Amino acid sequence: MKVLVIDDHALFRVGLEGLLEKRGIEVTAVASGSEGLEIAPQLNPDVVLLDMRMPDMSGIEVLTKVRNSGLEMPAVMLTTSDDEQDLIDSLRNGAQGYLLKDMEPDELVSALRNIVAGKTVIAPDLAGVLAKVVQQGDGSADEEIDNEESNPFSELTPREKEILCLLAEGQSNKAIARNLGITDGTVKLHVKAVLRKLSVHSRVEAAVIAVEQGVCNKSVAERDQA
Repeated sequence: MKVLVIDDHALFRVGLEGLLEKRGIEVTAVASGSEGLEIAPQLNPDVVLLDMRMPDMSGIEVLTKVRNSGLEMPAVMLTTSDDEQDLIDSLRNGAQGYLLKDMEPDELVSALRNIVAGKTVIAPDLAGVLAKVVQQGDGSADEEIDNEESNPFSELTPREKEILCLLAEGQSNKAIARNLGITDGTVKLHVKAVLRKLSVHSRVEAAVIAVEQGVCNKSVAERDQA
């Protein structure tokens, strides 16, 4: 596994590099977002580890530039911030993980392997924060999207919207299939369609955006009025 670390704290950067290399992971560590963006295309790492707050540009800015440049390797926040909005912003901008710097080394390595395998990994300590976001939204759910042409949710079929709301409740594919009386394979196809139409990279991103925009709340209200 090749990892690109972008972090402006020299001691942490050097320590993390040594920690990962002892576990057989190839590491390139740089001190700024601009350096990371310059080296990433040539290095083509399996995963990029980003600090959230850096002087030249924030981790979110680096993440956005990575995605806009067409690079498809997973990018993960490794930060001290357990702020709810930082977590939401990271997922919305395409992060495939949000990890905390105080996690155990073996937990970090395990998380990186899962991320490289295609999973989205959130630090266990933030599970409660994420659950609250999914259940209650982040306060912006009351903001209406009036322009249907700019609303990606308008492209979803009723079934896709139904599945999206079940994702937002934290249900697995098997649970959704059981609740709707369809096969796991059909659920997977619908989930892929939802991610494509919303232009997001993971189920978690889709769920967070749906909750933020109040889509599922509106769907429940519509069903109650029917």
